[in-house]
Amino acid sequence: MTSKITDVPGIRVGHVQRIGDGWLSGVTVVLPPPGTVGSVDVRGGGPGTHETDALDPTTLVPTVDAVVLTGGSAFGLVTAHGAQRWCEEQRRGFAVPGGVVPIVPAAAIFDLGRGGDFAARPDEAMGYEAAGAAAASSEHADVGRGNVGAGTGAVIGRGAFKGGVGTSSITLDSGVVVGALAVVNALGMPFGISSPQAEAGTSEPRPPALNTTLVVVATNAVLDPAECKRTASAAHAGLARALSPSHTLADGDTVFALATGAVGLDRSSEQARQVSLITLQSAAADAVRLAVLNGVAAAESITTAAGTYPAYDGAV
Repeated sequence: MTSKITDVPGIRVGHVQRIGDGWLSGVTVVLPPPGTVGSVDVRGGGPGTHETDALDPTTLVPTVDAVVLTGGSAFGLVTAHGAQRWCEEQRRGFAVPGGVVPIVPAAAIFDLGRGGDFAARPDEAMGYEAAGAAAASSEHADVGRGNVGAGTGAVIGRGAFKGGVGTSSITLDSGVVVGALAVVNALGMPFGISSPQAEAGTSEPRPPALNTTLVVVATNAVLDPAECKRTASAAHAGLARALSPSHTLADGDTVFALATGAVGLDRSSEQARQVSLITLQSAAADAVRLAVLNGVAAAESITTAAGTYPAYDGAV
């Protein structure tokens, strides 16, 4: 079985999508175990995000209850409310007088109109359903790839080819596992291909599309919020290695990092701490690169009322 983000113990993934009748969009929820520390790093010039300020290392709550990745651009961020409602029903969240407040950050890709209907975009109910699907999955379950979840309406190369969901994991000698899940909806192309129209056999250049590659990196290591933030930052190198260009004005590239805290790093000395963190963060970048390429390779051609988005058949 190929590597996946759910190789990190306790991490679960749920996808919900709709295709046809004007639809080509969906939602993905990454559900970590309770007490998971989280952070985020946004590098793209056109992000669509929700609750990312709550993940700053200087804020009150260090943990994350779910991460939502969604289609629908800014409209789709309402899906986070559905996942939050699911978490509240399960009593997952920051305890306050009278109940809990689930911490559910989210980020969206632009896929509006790709199914033919601009108004066909994910809603709160789809976020709730995706959270339930994640919880219902088994430990280390396989993860859907390609045209699923938030990757359902994803494209790459200025809209020339289909993008999608990819995933990977790397296990270090220390027992630390680093996994990644990517929703690849990029202006760029794998391996620096600069003329996707030529690859597609078309002569007219397409205008810059609105894009965004979203990533969740997860590890079973013990990380504090600042270390988690640095891991999210380091993981962006994987996007740059896999896609050219990346982090453009028309991309909203965002990386979330989750640390479940099951395996301690070597902190016996300051040098040991630095080596442990650098090794983990280097693996995070590698896992992201692999997840992005996996998402491109797994994406399948699809035709909607808005047009045809062929699979990219390059050697990824």
